[in-house]
Amino acid sequence: MTEVMSNLYQMMVVLYAISIMLYFTDYFYKKDFIRRSAFWLISIVWVMQTAFIIINIFETKRFPILSLSEGIYFYAWLLVTLSIFLHCIARVDLPVFFVNILGFVFMTIRLFAPNNLNPVLKTLESEMLFIHISFAIFAYAAFSISFVFSILYLVLYRLLKKKKYTKIWSRLPSLTQMTQWMNYSIIIGIPILVISILLGLESAFMKVDSVSIFDAKIVGSFVILIIYVVVLLLKQRGKITGTSFAWIQIYAYFVVLINFFLGSKLSHFHLWY
Repeated sequence: MTEVMSNLYQMMVVLYAISIMLYFTDYFYKKDFIRRSAFWLISIVWVMQTAFIIINIFETKRFPILSLSEGIYFYAWLLVTLSIFLHCIARVDLPVFFVNILGFVFMTIRLFAPNNLNPVLKTLESEMLFIHISFAIFAYAAFSISFVFSILYLVLYRLLKKKKYTKIWSRLPSLTQMTQWMNYSIIIGIPILVISILLGLESAFMKVDSVSIFDAKIVGSFVILIIYVVVLLLKQRGKITGTSFAWIQIYAYFVVLINFFLGSKLSHFHLWY
């Protein structure tokens, strides 16, 4: 990253932080001007993020997603995109705030992530690989949304149970709405993850000589898939509801993060993803 690009990135992080602060302030004081300012700042951040992606495409002649740094950046971009969607379509304030916090965390982590490419890239690079990684990150973004709504569900449930619900929390979605968002998120995430796994396996077995089905990253991806499928089936059959549904999704998201970062370190052939 050149010095100019580095300075722009730091500026983007600062704007992102200010936007989060404004969203936080608006939540307690409910000022339309503050909320609009926060939204426009996060929109500027999204435009800058998108511009960075486009510049990298021209520089590298490929979609920038093959290194850990690039993947984290793309994941953060997706979270910002989803936060804008939630702001404009779903009209939910506190979930937007938490999604942006998550995106900001990954934006800052990206500053310390290595940007080197795995040598296996020369062997595996193909359109299937790009789609495989992209779909995996899309699935992780969907599970991130379920994670955020799960946390808020538990917060609201606790407030209602202790009868501490005040006007400060009036802009939270209802428990029913948050359950629906948790459902939607994993229903969308599961098929995307299935496609990602299938494409990844096909690409690996076609182009790499020694691929073990018991590779840490492959096993981790299947574990994530099985967890979310089982959770969805149990929810549909009424075996888990309410807080149990929320807690399981929070734990499942931690498994996603472990696979995202640690799985690649333990893998013998996988790229970072």
